[in-house]
Formats: sequence, C-alpha cells, structure tokens
Amino acid sequence: MQRKIIHIDMDAFYASVEQRDFPEYRGLPLVVGGLPEGRGGVVATASYEARKFGIRSAMPSKTAQRLCPEAIFVLPRFDAYKAVSKHIREIFRRYTDIIEPLSLDEAYLDVTNDKQNIGSALEIAGLIKKAIREELQLTASAGVSINKFVAKIASDMNKPDGLTFIGPSKIEAFMEALPVEKFFGVGKVTAAKMKAMGLFTGKDLKQLSEAAMIQHFGKTGKFYYQIVRGMDNRAVQSERATKSVSVEDTYQEDLLTKEAMLPELEILSGRLMNRLQRSGLKGRTVTIKFKFHDFKLITRSQSALQQIEDTDTLLTMVRAILEQAPLEDKRVRLLGIGISNFEQPGGKGTTSLDPQLKLF
Repeated sequence: MQRKIIHIDMDAFYASVEQRDFPEYRGLPLVVGGLPEGRGGVVATASYEARKFGIRSAMPSKTAQRLCPEAIFVLPRFDAYKAVSKHIREIFRRYTDIIEPLSLDEAYLDVTNDKQNIGSALEIAGLIKKAIREELQLTASAGVSINKFVAKIASDMNKPDGLTFIGPSKIEAFMEALPVEKFFGVGKVTAAKMKAMGLFTGKDLKQLSEAAMIQHFGKTGKFYYQIVRGMDNRAVQSERATKSVSVEDTYQEDLLTKEAMLPELEILSGRLMNRLQRSGLKGRTVTIKFKFHDFKLITRSQSALQQIEDTDTLLTMVRAILEQAPLEDKRVRLLGIGISNFEQPGGKGTTSLDPQLKLF
C-alpha cells in the first residue's frame, strides 16, 4: 500500500511570529537572528519583505545588513516559537500520531490511516493549514505525495501559503524536470560538480547507472539514483533520538592558516547554533572536522561541563580546538562543526532531524 505523506513547513516562521506579535514590523524587511554587530551573527529567518533583497537563512547578519541597510534586526524569542510549535503539533495530532518533526517549524506526517478516517491526504493538509491560519494567525505551506522526499520538495514549490500535490503518475516527469540544485541533499559543491559533468536536471542524472552514481558521488550516489526515480522508502519516524547535529562547508580555495580558518568557523558556529535552537537541542561536546586537499581528514573534540546555550560559548570552544589542532603545513578544503552529547528533557528522546541534515 502506498503511503500518504504530508510535509508541513511554516512560512518564514520566526519572522511571521514577530510580525504577528508586533504590528509595527508588518510589511517591513525583518531579520531574526544574530545582530550584525555581534560575533558570528547569522540570519535565522527573514520576512518575505527582506527576502526580496536576497536575504536568506544561514547568511551572515553583516551580509544581510549590506543587502538591505534599512532592515530591522531582532533577536530570536525561542520561548514564543516553542509555544507556537507546540500548538502546531497539537493540530497535527488531531489527524495522526505518526509525526516526525525536523525543527520547530517543519515536520513530516504519515496520514495513510488518519484518525478521522478522512482518507484524503490533500484534504487533511488543507484542514491543517486552515487550523494554523485561524488559531495562530500564521500560514504554512504543505507538500503531499507518496514519500518524504517528494512531499518535502512539493511543500517548497508554491510558498508562501502553498498546497502542492504530486501524485504517483506525475512523480517521474516532475523529477526529470527538477534542477539538480533542488534535490534535497545536493549542496552547492555537489551541484557544481554535477553541472561540470553536464548534469543539470533529474533527467540528466537518470542517464547514469547506479554504479556510476556511486563512483562519482560516493555512498550518497545510491541515494541520488533512487530519488531521481521517485524512490524513497524511508518511514516517518515519530520516535527517534538525535545523536549529533552538524554543519560544514567546502571551499573553492584551500585554507592555509588558522587565521584564515577562524572566520569560516565563526560563520559555521552561527549556523550550527541557529540549527540547534530551531530544534530545541543543547549539547556539551563540540567536534571540528578538518578535511585536507588530499581528502584525508581529522576530527578534534572538546566537552563542556554544562550544556552549550549560546554562540559565544560555542565560539570559545571552537577557538580552543582550532588552536590545538595539528594543522601545520596543511591545506584545508573542508571545515565542519558538530555538537553531540545532548540533554534529554524529561528523560525522553530529543527532537528528531532528517538524516540528510546530519553531515558527519
């Protein structure tokens, strides 16, 4: 039996909550995240008015300020966002208990057998969107399909306030027309590599055998081979503890000194803290990954006595790890930062994240 999967993604979540709660921000370019004058400040989200200037999540706040000098910057209010997220989960549970949250503002739902015997995933998605609008004065976008991968892409197609259904008969044509950079799990570097090979769309990727995919893209090549054909057998997992969360970047030019690496690590730290706060996670162990130009890699870790709750604490540990790392005469092509050893509230599992977000 084919699954009925819904992916719900709130529209500019943090910014929308701020504009709802503070009318003076409505209609203005609003940026939620680290302030531009702070260290490692990163955009958590931006209102649609700010996005018109090219401001995007995970962008350094200083860059966002350069793009839109009149933008309003506010610090996140995570208690408010968590309260809204809790209400949204309550709405989800009216229809199913099979819910896999990816963050405070995003989740997969399996409604193959829904609680109210509605039977139509498209109708359920519409009812969820309606409840969120009426009860919370916020909008959400929804994607509906037979698997997680296609549902997630669908939810992003008609934002904001979108509802997109991609049925079984349309998946193959949809995937063939999809640009490679739109495939979930394909980052900038991988997309550039694909384009250099003459692979621009799903149809191009489909010409490669599974063996060729693995040869060019490693273990994830098998994943790409399957998803380009609309194959994704991952179940919606309602109970799963996250072991680690991480971010990483590959650089066009090798980093030759620790002085050159530090600003990049500060940017990564801001992105990582943003991701942790979105997911309500706090960890104690910081790990930095260094991959060299010859593809060899090392990792170095340090643990704190208390849970890490802010970017400044994270940066202090990152600088200490970097200072002690054996990088003399090394050319670094990739840096990554991860946090693990999570606090588990109430003795229960932590908020789950999609496996594709765990980079090392």
